Amino acid sequence: MAKNTSLYFRIVEGRNLPAKDVSGTSDPYCIVKVDNEVVARTATVWKNLNPFWGEEYTLHLPMGFHSLSFLVMDEDTIGHDDVIGKITLSKEAIGAQAKGLDSWMNLTRVDPDEDVQGEIHLSLELLKDTMKSSLRCQVIEARDLAPRDISGTSDPFGRIIFNNHSAETSIIKKTRFPHWGETLELELDAEELNEEGTVMVEVWDWDMVGKNDFLGKVEIPFASLHKTPVLEGWFRLLPLGNNEADAGGKLGALRLKVRLVEDRILPSTYYQPLIELLVESVISPTEVEDSSALTMLEEVTTVESRQDVAMTLVKIYLGQGLVVPFLDYLNTREVNHTADPNTLFRSNSLASKAMEQFMKAVGMLYLHEVLKPIINRIFDERKYIELDPCKIDLNRSRRISFKSGVSEAEVRDYSVEMLQTYLTSIIESIVSSVDQCPSVMRVAFKQLHKRVEEQFTEPENEDVKYLAISGFFFLRFFAPAILTPKLFQLRDQHADTRTSRTLLLLAKALQSVGNLGLQLGHGKEQWMSPLHPIILRSVASVKDFLDKLIDVDHNIVSSVPQRAVFMPSVTVKEGYLHKHKAEGPQLLSRFAFKKRYFWLTSETLSYAKTSDWQVRSSIPIQRVCAVERLDENAFQQQNVMQVITQDNDGKLNTMYIQCKNVNELNQWLSAIRKVSIYNERMLPSFHPGVHRSGKWTCCLQADRAGCSRTHSAVTLGDWSDPLDPDVETQMIYKQLLQGRDKLRKKYLEMEDAEPTSSNKEERISPDIHPDGAECIAPPTRPGQSVAARLLVVIEDLEQAHATFQLREIEDATRVILNP
Repeated sequence: MAKNTSLYFRIVEGRNLPAKDVSGTSDPYCIVKVDNEVVARTATVWKNLNPFWGEEYTLHLPMGFHSLSFLVMDEDTIGHDDVIGKITLSKEAIGAQAKGLDSWMNLTRVDPDEDVQGEIHLSLELLKDTMKSSLRCQVIEARDLAPRDISGTSDPFGRIIFNNHSAETSIIKKTRFPHWGETLELELDAEELNEEGTVMVEVWDWDMVGKNDFLGKVEIPFASLHKTPVLEGWFRLLPLGNNEADAGGKLGALRLKVRLVEDRILPSTYYQPLIELLVESVISPTEVEDSSALTMLEEVTTVESRQDVAMTLVKIYLGQGLVVPFLDYLNTREVNHTADPNTLFRSNSLASKAMEQFMKAVGMLYLHEVLKPIINRIFDERKYIELDPCKIDLNRSRRISFKSGVSEAEVRDYSVEMLQTYLTSIIESIVSSVDQCPSVMRVAFKQLHKRVEEQFTEPENEDVKYLAISGFFFLRFFAPAILTPKLFQLRDQHADTRTSRTLLLLAKALQSVGNLGLQLGHGKEQWMSPLHPIILRSVASVKDFLDKLIDVDHNIVSSVPQRAVFMPSVTVKEGYLHKHKAEGPQLLSRFAFKKRYFWLTSETLSYAKTSDWQVRSSIPIQRVCAVERLDENAFQQQNVMQVITQDNDGKLNTMYIQCKNVNELNQWLSAIRKVSIYNERMLPSFHPGVHRSGKWTCCLQADRAGCSRTHSAVTLGDWSDPLDPDVETQMIYKQLLQGRDKLRKKYLEMEDAEPTSSNKEERISPDIHPDGAECIAPPTRPGQSVAARLLVVIEDLEQAHATFQLREIEDATRVILNP
């Protein structure tokens, strides 16, 4: 049974941070680490002791993790950045909160003795004979130790301690992946064999000057060595155990939202009955008003989980090749239940959320193609723009004319001119993008247009069919992307205050465009009226665009099941990176990296000198067998990754690529891992260094298997996640399990008292369990047959989980008793 671990965290804001600069302020940013590996860095908020970030991330960690840390830093232009404080949360602390953590937490001081990482490979054996007894410890190797020296490495040695006995290994210099292969032996007195002490193995960084630095420890109960002839394995290094003081809030606090989702995934066959019920809901509904597995799922879905459920369902039906029938089913029910066209899709129903998540899943690359050039221009120009008379600040505006000062009217006129320019570019880019829009989106909108037109036939409702589409297209897709470009991956950083205001005004205007200008002049913000003429002029072109958008053949959408939300030829990610020049002599590391433009699809990783260069070099994705970070000391460069491929002869080749920052590094690592996740020849281990002068720079060994574990399935969660029907169906099962009692009460409990004997003899067609057993459902009520089958599926999955969990416990017990 596979394990699926996902970690969701949001860095909301900070408060009362200490001043680190001479100006009496700080320039704070956050670094996020999972088990001491940097996974994210927020934007820097300049000159602010109460910063707001609002940045959120999702991490998929199939191998699990131990701790999540947030370090608040003060950015300095000259010299090293200052550490303000940190917050560390253990996996157990996060998992203990079913709904996740959402609170202010005080920052603590950073203690090097607590900032440990890595594992050590040990073999311990208790030797007993008539003459003497001893404790033998083979210190084999360690990996991923914390860097304690300025070079980014350490000089580690090991020490074993029991009672008053101790012994040490040799020192291996300049490595975080030492290979000792040494045997340490402690002679024990006879009376010591009966003690209940602890065997301690410590790892230290040797320093020529000053005291040695602590790298971690392992504690093994001495009693366990009596039960096990030889105890061997990899052991996680633990901190020294000093209690961290929160400094009474003197270092400030962070507001964090953290949630852990941990599931055990059953084999695919166990989820098939639930998949079949979900598919049956959309491909063979008897009547749209009849109850189905989908409608019952909506009944038990909470408001908080509706968005997650909607995205999960979109992925399930995308994988089945049935996403258009799925959306059509939900939209038809929504349209039929709406009497007032003005309220159509205005609630956060499952239909509304499903359409919203569907557009994000299949239309993100299209959105980037349409909006990115304009968004980049707005960020680059960084104009001061304001229409609200109450908010115009003449001191913040740039000089618009050659006069000594600028009046409020001039600022307003200039702002109107710039907003009209930007808005015109946005509208023109959207209405000319019919051919760029994914076919599956166009077909889904065509079906929506048809259902609305059939329901609202009155002449006064002529525009409703357009509003239904534009409400999703403009109000729930393009406008939010303009408002917060970072959340849609249009920018790496959030906008500053000035640019944010420009984006807000443009998003408001585009919402009015999406409403076809019908509500202009009715709101409180009358200062937006200078933009009304351009909004009204755009209505005709928007309607024409929507007519062309739905003018598409329904059969153009494939119904073949798929593994990804995008087509193989679609470019998933692209941009300039620096590729290591492998050929020729290398004099200096910094000159060995050449700027190249990279393209990534699910089939190839390609690069060329520029984005319009005709000749490209390509690597087939199917040959990728690892994508990993590189140690900084390998080239004395930060943010370098390695793509390891294997040719037909089994030879491994490595390409080194440098990214501009840690966020870009994590994005590229994640993107390449996702498209190669189904490759069959993935490596279990790798070298985080380079092979130079006959040995690896990481472990200092000449030729041996990789010294660190690969992280091929560790990815950032976003729209490009590969489709995984087992994981997605498990999430739906959990929702149904929570609402099982509600479904049973509504559909299976009889309203009257006990049924008559004649009623008792009535039976519906028997349902069949996956194991072949017959399930006799109670007498029929509306939707009862589907409900009975659904409840049987839920109970079968619950029993399967219990069986597998019991089997895991038995296997673990067997290992302990018979090592």
